Amino acid sequence: MTRFIRTGPPLLLAALLSTTACTAAADTGSPPSPTPTLTAPPPPSADAAVRSVPDEQWQRMKDAGMVRAGCPVTSPGQLRRVEINHYDFDGEIQRGVLVVNADIAESTVRIFTALFDAEFPIKQMKPLEEYGGDNTPSLADDNTASFNCRRSNQINAPALESPHANGRAIDINPLENPWMDLRCKCWKPSAEFSERTEGKGKILEGDQVWQLFIDEGWIWQNIDVPDYMHFDTGYPSKPFTGTTGGTPPSSAGESAPTGAPPSPAADGGAP
Repeated sequence: MTRFIRTGPPLLLAALLSTTACTAAADTGSPPSPTPTLTAPPPPSADAAVRSVPDEQWQRMKDAGMVRAGCPVTSPGQLRRVEINHYDFDGEIQRGVLVVNADIAESTVRIFTALFDAEFPIKQMKPLEEYGGDNTPSLADDNTASFNCRRSNQINAPALESPHANGRAIDINPLENPWMDLRCKCWKPSAEFSERTEGKGKILEGDQVWQLFIDEGWIWQNIDVPDYMHFDTGYPSKPFTGTTGGTPPSSAGESAPTGAPPSPAADGGAP
């Protein structure tokens, strides 16, 4: 026969013990432990960093022909590497890099931080040496970029005067914001988004992107043909001091070459 063995005190004793314990706890007057508060994660930020151009990157620029005789940038100290977050066309945060002149680095950070906060989409931002210094595939890849002393068949201005060759120009989302190349009378890199209507990644006169650059003293389309991707700090390029009044400098710009037919590979937007 199996016996049931009671473990623990009789029921009456157990009840008395429980009542005594509860009374003792109540008499202490100790407040209950607070409920832990969950801390919300910080909101995403552009997390910009301005760095010197490392030796390895400088060598890649030289190997790509972006630093050569006749170009205005002869030392890595003239440039800065701006690393900054941006939203891509899928709404995801990506890390991008712009190589710019040292004197526009802080202005670039302010503009692109505001673009991040506005969640303005940018397809990608890679330095031009990742395209071998060749502007054509960079445009076709919808790449946002700045410094490049372009090849002789891709320039629109003498190298020493060129904003891009000096690192004082930025082309944004070239596919969505193409330029008209009069040498072929065609849109580069594509005519798909040449119509100036609102759309993802596009730049329109008076919109937020345009205003951010204008307020910093930059110029949009500093050339006598449509060049929707392009902002620079003036032509011919010279040291940038910014503006305090929010009024852009004169945008006379430089006419696109219309003389003798250029090489079929000519390309590149404003100087």
